[in-house]
Amino acid sequence: MVELNILPRPPISANPTNLAYGRRGLVYDNQVKAETDALYERVRGVISSLEWPAFAPLIAAINRLKKERDAVILAHNYMTAEIFNCVGDFRGDSLGLAREAANVSAKVIVQAGVHFMAETSKILSPDKTVLIPSLEAGCSLAASITGEDVALIKQKHPGIPVVTYVNTTAEVKAQSDICCTSSNAIQVVETIARQWGVDQVILLPDEYLAKNVAAQTKIKILAWGGKCEVHERFTPDDIAEIRASHSGAVILAHPECPPDVVAASDFTGSTGAMSDYVEFHKPKKVVLITECSMSDNVAVANPDVEFIKPCNLCPHMKMITLEAIYDALLNLRHEVVLDPVVSARAKKAVDAMLALPPAPAGIFDPTRPVPANLEII
Repeated sequence: MVELNILPRPPISANPTNLAYGRRGLVYDNQVKAETDALYERVRGVISSLEWPAFAPLIAAINRLKKERDAVILAHNYMTAEIFNCVGDFRGDSLGLAREAANVSAKVIVQAGVHFMAETSKILSPDKTVLIPSLEAGCSLAASITGEDVALIKQKHPGIPVVTYVNTTAEVKAQSDICCTSSNAIQVVETIARQWGVDQVILLPDEYLAKNVAAQTKIKILAWGGKCEVHERFTPDDIAEIRASHSGAVILAHPECPPDVVAASDFTGSTGAMSDYVEFHKPKKVVLITECSMSDNVAVANPDVEFIKPCNLCPHMKMITLEAIYDALLNLRHEVVLDPVVSARAKKAVDAMLALPPAPAGIFDPTRPVPANLEII
């Protein structure tokens, strides 16, 4: 069984330095200003000078606490700009963050992301303390399927390999043969089909990712009906409205979007692929059809690009705040605890993916229709 428990941990000792971190001691004074001015220069294009004094004291306190706790913060692309750019030690997609954390010597990992990401970090770093700042930071997609569901699917479809998206719980990964990301899903599906000598693969749990993958391969895909509540809300009408209002804007979509949204966009790829596209092509105007905080984070790295920001927020990601991160570090809560058997089985599925060579660009051709080689199970 997978649990996310609050384990009893002693707070930081009450010496004069640490007392300055008390809630009432977090003020925007000259010391905080000196510690954070350089960080503000990084984000001034997306955070106003009126907002900054509210963020800076927490940012300064968190960055001090990281040193005391021997901790690193993993900041997902969907974190708000003050978290992603000002306290995050590693930034990117969920699997990339977990891999980075596994290679650092820090004793404590704070996952600025959602539950399944924290679980993946624990799977790859079992000897480290992994903290999730909010127990409410779930995921609609991960919640759409359970380990028991996967076990039943395997009974009904014996001999067919199970590929699960990394956006799943440890229990689901533990029932799987291999994991995938949005950037390597096509590669994983085709590789495991070839290894098993089969012409069909079960791809769970995102229905739209499965449909978009099916459009790029001859392998039959058996899919689940799970969806991301952020990406499923985008429609072709949204794309048409953007094009009508912002002539010349380049539209980049995430493969968790519905296939008709993918078809209406100019480019489809993972969060990493979208970031790379902006960095390499430097479009004058761009739209990222994904969680809207990512636009701010890519904009920080590309100040000369104009970002049009359709805003579909993830309510779960937004449970991760500076205050929550501060409290997690101060009190070492909430610690991720995994059943060792489940964790070991889940790690085999993750390791099977990591053993593959780097995937191609992970780009989905939007001109290909959704094929007949897909079945919802």
